[in-house]
Amino acid sequence: MAQLIADKKDIEFVLFEQFKTEEEILSSDVFSEFNKKTVEMIISEARKLALDEILPLQKLSDAGCVFDQGKVTVPKEFHKVYKNFCEGGWLSMPDKAEWGGQGMPEIVSKAANEFFYGACNSFMLYNMLTHGAARLIESFGTEEQKKQCLENMYSGKWSGTMLLTEPEAGSDVGALTTSAKKNADGTYSISGSKIFISGGEQDMVENIIHPVLARIEGAPEGTRGISLFYVPKFRINPDGSLGEFNDVVCTGIEEKMGLHGNCTCSLTLGGKGNCIGTLIGEENKGMAAMFQMMNEARQMVGLQGHANASAAYMYALDYARQRKQTKRIQDPAGTAPASIIEHPDVKRQLLLMKSYVDGMRSLIYYNAMCQDKRHLAKTKEEKDYYFAMEEVLTPIIKGYFTDKSFEVCSHAIQVYGGYGYIEEYPVAQLLRDARIFMIYEGTNGIQSIDLIGRKLGMKDGKPFMNFLEEIRLTVEEASKIDELKPMCEAMTKFLEYYGETALDFARKLKGDEVLNAFSFSFPFLEATGDLSIAWMLLSRAKAAYPLIGKKKKTDPFYLGQVNTARFFIKTILPVSLGKLASIENCDRAVTLMEDSFYWGK
Repeated sequence: MAQLIADKKDIEFVLFEQFKTEEEILSSDVFSEFNKKTVEMIISEARKLALDEILPLQKLSDAGCVFDQGKVTVPKEFHKVYKNFCEGGWLSMPDKAEWGGQGMPEIVSKAANEFFYGACNSFMLYNMLTHGAARLIESFGTEEQKKQCLENMYSGKWSGTMLLTEPEAGSDVGALTTSAKKNADGTYSISGSKIFISGGEQDMVENIIHPVLARIEGAPEGTRGISLFYVPKFRINPDGSLGEFNDVVCTGIEEKMGLHGNCTCSLTLGGKGNCIGTLIGEENKGMAAMFQMMNEARQMVGLQGHANASAAYMYALDYARQRKQTKRIQDPAGTAPASIIEHPDVKRQLLLMKSYVDGMRSLIYYNAMCQDKRHLAKTKEEKDYYFAMEEVLTPIIKGYFTDKSFEVCSHAIQVYGGYGYIEEYPVAQLLRDARIFMIYEGTNGIQSIDLIGRKLGMKDGKPFMNFLEEIRLTVEEASKIDELKPMCEAMTKFLEYYGETALDFARKLKGDEVLNAFSFSFPFLEATGDLSIAWMLLSRAKAAYPLIGKKKKTDPFYLGQVNTARFFIKTILPVSLGKLASIENCDRAVTLMEDSFYWGK
């Protein structure tokens, strides 16, 4: 069976031809030690590590972790690969050298990570949360906390988690009951229970740092009274060595649909009254700090979904080229069966999969480039512009992308036919693993609420208008190429209708129709995602078209970019016009539906 994850050629096309990373990012003084050759080497090494070491873990990971009397054992094969991954500095690619990071651009880090996550998401999830927790502490922690843990976390010697969810406080974080009592020495005694904690207990690291949301005794109710605490599994002595166990007890792990190689733990803190934490940031400002980690996690979940979809597409494409079945429609008298890639409906499915995979890859990298440009920006206005763009894109990347990633994995099973439904083949596991991405780090319904409730009207709507202006500029530039004009005309029509609908939708959100408008938040997210994919595919076509005819052997790749954009813009985007019409109509059927209407007892 072919060992496939992602298309290296396509990744390099996005980096160097679509987004011109060499000129836009690598030419700066900040990233002067990186050039095109260096980046190509990084991508090649990442692919090699992913294929040779991480990908073999995927099937093995399905056996799951083992829980025994508070201890969790990950699949034994994880240990060696984790050691090699960390020693290679892959965990801290975009981070500061001060704490052991590699200092490379975010866009390069995302490209390398795409291979890793596509190889085995269960394995990489340990690293994802460690990185997010370390960045959180780097941004909001005390100097003592940073000195204690950052080098150990960025090197992978220690890991990190995110402790938000409780049995009665899932998406409604403000309902949490975990408490913090201030001690005379300035520390806090933490008491409570958390659930669904990825990597909350595991045996690959010496210590685990838990950022914990809790309410200090006497603090206001709701999110206004939540603080954030630094709670290590083992206490840390002044000399950096590990001290006594800090009363963070794993009480079990979940039996899940997928991602079996990553343990999802329930944790009890302070069950014996002996869990000690220190404050991260200010009292009652825990949610603001935690949102930094949540936003990074949401963007990485989008990458997780995309990576699974990319792998599923590559497997399906390879299978469709090899699997021979049924005579060609245009040659019914022929004797030999055709490869199923020659059958129109299979071609349609593969092209749909390619459209989403290509578009998602480009927008994820574009978002990473916004992070790099924010880092390079010389003015506050420029920094704010790119930060706001990331804010607008985050619910699209997390919400829309993970929905479409699951859809791509489902199409992969369909291309395989009956074999796709059998666990012997890789796509069934990819589908099971992908289902959680639509749920964790804020369900996709919450992402749609975030899009219309916060991002649409943020700063009087200026960031959202900037997002639409970036799309308009791409359409304007692409329209200078005659062969792309029909696509640009279709995009212009859609963009105008979308803009009018968004403006009207924003008005509804401020008036008497607010509840009804929120019932259309998810269709609005879908339409926004469709527009974003079309934007990125048109951008690809604009970059690819001038390269056609330069080298005969590369023509099929570049022609494929143009035709993929054509397919999505001319075939899928018209369907999305119907979504906009539905949003514009904003029918009240949902809000009129009473509980008893669903099932009259």
